[in-house]
Amino acid sequence: MIALMAFVKGIMLGIAIAAPVGPIGILCIRKTLTMGRRAGFISGLGAATADAIYGFMAMFGLAVITQFLIKQSAWISLLGSLFLFYLACKTMIQPVTYTLERDNRSTVNNMRTFATTLLLTLTNPMTILLFLGIFAGVSMGTDPIASLCFIVGVFLGSALWWFALTSAVGLFRKALGTTAMRMINGLSSLILIGFGCYNLYQSLQALL
Repeated sequence: MIALMAFVKGIMLGIAIAAPVGPIGILCIRKTLTMGRRAGFISGLGAATADAIYGFMAMFGLAVITQFLIKQSAWISLLGSLFLFYLACKTMIQPVTYTLERDNRSTVNNMRTFATTLLLTLTNPMTILLFLGIFAGVSMGTDPIASLCFIVGVFLGSALWWFALTSAVGLFRKALGTTAMRMINGLSSLILIGFGCYNLYQSLQALL
């Protein structure tokens, strides 16, 4: 019963963490519009995996790794900012194309899509601070099974959110023309640059 309750709590937390709109959400929406729901969902799974990794480290008290990430958070965030600028530029100059679902099943493409959001989420050290704060208030006792169920729940909750989001966005995909997609590309680029500038400002403040 304790493990089941931990699992349900994890699902609810995973949805709550994934739901706020951020650079990952923008990337998943754009990926869904240009390459289909499958690609958008795989993109979201990258973020869900990063959440699970940070959650595992926080829950099981991997102090050495956690402390290293916290101490180097400014540099990690700086790398994340540069990655956001790169993605923004790539989005801005990329021609508007629609990839059919059946043409987007390449393992290489899927791995690249997954890795992009995985790395982007991992380069946000605030994620592990968030998990440390949350897990400090979540009592699992000393039951490792309950803790593991909680982390699996976080992953599945996040994955469920990305599945719902990409499925909903996918319904509008065929209704968008080339002009609308150009506008979406431009808006996506500006939003990513905005997030990148904010992260860069925070990083430089911490470093200087």
